[in-house]
Amino acid sequence: MAAVTTLGLGKTMEKKLHAVGIHSAEELKDLGSKQAVFRLKKQYPNTCVVILYHLEAAIQGVEIKQLDDMCKAELKAFFKQL
Repeated sequence: MAAVTTLGLGKTMEKKLHAVGIHSAEELKDLGSKQAVFRLKKQYPNTCVVILYHLEAAIQGVEIKQLDDMCKAELKAFFKQL
């Protein structure tokens, strides 16, 4: 199993993901960015929508600025419901 950092996420994010039960890049990909940020938001209430964007970009293997507007709009709508 690959470390979360192999997706381009930092050590701090890796620690936070471990704290919510996500221990590998594969687990993050299987779970998806929305479920991951749902877990993070419960444990870390100050989690913001940008974290969701970063997680999704990491899963897709792109830079955050490469997420298309439709994807960002869908993620933002989901985040507002949390």
